[in-house]
Amino acid sequence: MTVTWSDGIDVIIGGDLVVALGYRTRAGGVVVQAVAPVGLRDRERGTLGFTTSLGFSKKLERIAADPRVALAFHTRRHGTALTSEYVLAQGTARVIEKPSAAERERVRTNATAHLGPPKQGVFWDRWLREYYQVRVPVDVGVQRLIIWPQLDAAGPPTVSGDPFPDHAPEPQRPPRNGTAPRIDVARAARRLRATEHTLLGFAGADGSPIVIPVAIGRDDPSGIILTSAVELPPGGRRAGLLGHSFKPQLIGLEARQHTGWMEVAADRSIRYAPHTETGYKAPANKTLLLLLNGALAKQGVRKARKAGAAGI
Repeated sequence: MTVTWSDGIDVIIGGDLVVALGYRTRAGGVVVQAVAPVGLRDRERGTLGFTTSLGFSKKLERIAADPRVALAFHTRRHGTALTSEYVLAQGTARVIEKPSAAERERVRTNATAHLGPPKQGVFWDRWLREYYQVRVPVDVGVQRLIIWPQLDAAGPPTVSGDPFPDHAPEPQRPPRNGTAPRIDVARAARRLRATEHTLLGFAGADGSPIVIPVAIGRDDPSGIILTSAVELPPGGRRAGLLGHSFKPQLIGLEARQHTGWMEVAADRSIRYAPHTETGYKAPANKTLLLLLNGALAKQGVRKARKAGAAGI
């Protein structure tokens, strides 16, 4: 079944500057990352897209191992759409490791429209070579589209495509190393509160990632209290947590990513125990940002080649 969408939703998909990508881990959890969709989509085929780098081999390996992903259109910040719907697309991802000239030009044209023209010249062409050359599109065939009327995912959603399973996902088996936090909870909570958007990801009953907006509440040594307008399945499970902020054209991007254990009690309270943390804060200056992007891309490509990643 080809899942398509209305003109109003297409404006959101084509206009949001950042979306949250949720993808599966081998342990049954979900990682949530901020990615740039740059308006990539095909309504007739029922596909959405985003761009990534072949240098991020771990993410690509996980998507190759389990292509079930979700894209959450969760903020109109610095985008072109003005409506308030929260749009979650679940589907199957395909990394286009060797895009055609037409596909590269499409990405370049869309990226210029959303992020501004690329730096060019003898120095910049050399410095950003890996950043642009190994940046590839990812095609997501939409199998289910869930739309909430508000950005906080409040209110009853409408569902297109595959119906939701008629049962909640079962609680998962706790990790062998236990469910308690493994990093400094107070510091993690403080950093998350400093970001503008926070999203939680976990596997649904059919295994597809679910990514929803949450708010960061109080914290103590046992974890961070989260609140959500969406009623979450009871019990414990692996979950990913993302906090991020960004300025126009993705300048000044900040992201804090966690994997950990989520416990939903009988009273619907949500406690999150972070196990891992990664993050970065990019300069709020485009020239400095591109210098950093170029350096990171070169480093990522070197690591990926050493690990034997395909396509590099």
